[in-house]
Amino acid sequence: MQEGTRLTRSIGLIPSSVMIGIFFMVPFVLILLTSVSVPTADGDYQLGFSLEHFDRFASWFYIERALFSAGLCALIALLSLLIAFPFTYMLTQFGPRSQTVWLIYILAQLSLSEVLIAFSWQILLSRTGGIANILVWVGLAEKSFSMAPSAGAVLAALVYLAVPFSVLLLYPALSRLDRSLTEAARTLGASPLRTFFTVVVPVTRPAIISGGVTIFVLTLGAIIVPQVLGKPEHWTLSVLITDQAIFNFNMPFASALAVVLLVISASVIYGVTKFFGGKS
Repeated sequence: MQEGTRLTRSIGLIPSSVMIGIFFMVPFVLILLTSVSVPTADGDYQLGFSLEHFDRFASWFYIERALFSAGLCALIALLSLLIAFPFTYMLTQFGPRSQTVWLIYILAQLSLSEVLIAFSWQILLSRTGGIANILVWVGLAEKSFSMAPSAGAVLAALVYLAVPFSVLLLYPALSRLDRSLTEAARTLGASPLRTFFTVVVPVTRPAIISGGVTIFVLTLGAIIVPQVLGKPEHWTLSVLITDQAIFNFNMPFASALAVVLLVISASVIYGVTKFFGGKS
């Protein structure tokens, strides 16, 4: 009976395994082969084995871009969770009808593309029609000024992009939270704030960690927002990959940068799983 159940489960994994193989492994293998391809005399490339493109990445410029990208995405993950966690916790205190309305509103925000968000924030932070005019109107600034391009503009727009995802990632864990735990803490004299930090946060720690990793990986691939709202020194590794692939037609080097980006993502996932996975 058990062997039959195992066989059925194994057969059920075949369709998903085939899909993963087609849509992930095959493109990854092609990118990996391209990243180690050998340049030809006519400026093209052919299959072979050369670490020339990875040697080019070893310059400080690209290493600094990789570190900047990782640091920026880690900060975005932290800020989005700090915003989304209290909001989601308060959302779960509402009735089912109110929760449904708010979730529909959040899902509607996910329909906004990165392109739309980038250009909307560009207008919002512009000198002529943005927040600066409001600051002048209330007397906090003498004259209007532009807030973009800047690192702050990139950070704000990507946090705005990430917060709805953070809410949806945290909602299942917080909605299933055993209310008797918080009630017991309150009965023992803990304040609402202390109950939040000593009961709610530790119990939902796995969701917080997995949500942070997901947001990190999600924003690591953002292209339009850093390109539109940031200066060249604020561009992430994803923007440089696009620049090499589309504008410079250098697919081998773009593939090498893509492999590095994947290594960064995999390293973060492995590190978080290694150090926090067994402590949840």
